[in-house]
Amino acid sequence: MRQVLFTIPFLGWPVFGYGAMLVLAFVGSTWLAAWRCRREKLDPDVVLDMAFWVFFIGLVVARLFYCIQYWGVHIHSLMEVFQYWKGGIVFYGGVLGGTLAFFVYRWFRPFPLRPYVDALAPSIMVGTGFGRLGCFLNGCCFGDVCNLPWAVSFPKPSPPWASEVDQKLIPAASSWSLPLHPTQLYSAFDALVIFALLTAYYPLRRRDGEVLGLLMLTYPITRFLIEYLRSDEGDFFAGFTISQNISTVLFAGGLLYWAWLRRRPVGRYADTVQADEEPVAVAGAGALG
Repeated sequence: MRQVLFTIPFLGWPVFGYGAMLVLAFVGSTWLAAWRCRREKLDPDVVLDMAFWVFFIGLVVARLFYCIQYWGVHIHSLMEVFQYWKGGIVFYGGVLGGTLAFFVYRWFRPFPLRPYVDALAPSIMVGTGFGRLGCFLNGCCFGDVCNLPWAVSFPKPSPPWASEVDQKLIPAASSWSLPLHPTQLYSAFDALVIFALLTAYYPLRRRDGEVLGLLMLTYPITRFLIEYLRSDEGDFFAGFTISQNISTVLFAGGLLYWAWLRRRPVGRYADTVQADEEPVAVAGAGALG
């Protein structure tokens, strides 16, 4: 855990680990998506133009989601709502906000949908991986108590330490929390594995949209399982946390999406463009979305 990575010399401004990871998430995922678009003969300017809005709106909604969920627990005043650099965003809230921004942007600047969501899907996992490293540096999204060799204890006054003091698991005089599952690192590794899977599947897809479909099936499963190792979320519905409930809905949506996708004709946008570089062919490929 390192909530403040370093302080800028002479200025005395702290650089927060969580905020730094969010910047890396934005830069890394945007660069990768633009690079993928160039390879797939898509316009990278579409990604570069909408990246800020997708990231910004996603971050705002993710923060609001967190503040609503944890009001009175981790958030106690309106001022704390704006202190995002201290951590506290909900991944699925970010997905909701980013998706909304994506479709609003597409409304004003139409582009072929499925080829672009395929290009963006691996980047989502890049952003997720950096984000979870930020969670580890901040100490949020922590796991249950365990005695495994790789268990991690967080120092006073980190979120897990404060939670354990409130639950009277440790005395207030303790300098460290109990050893915990490093669920933040589990999630970061999970994002890396899914990123590798999506990257490997990308050239094998038969239809545009399949890479996103694979993401919609794999991430909810792993997120659902990792939630069992976390202790910062209580039951929300049917004995599951709110993230497990959303994962269930997303997985069901992924199955329906694949059922719809299988009814679409086999073909990819890049193949269409390579077959005929005339503008009319490129415009016609928009029907793939």
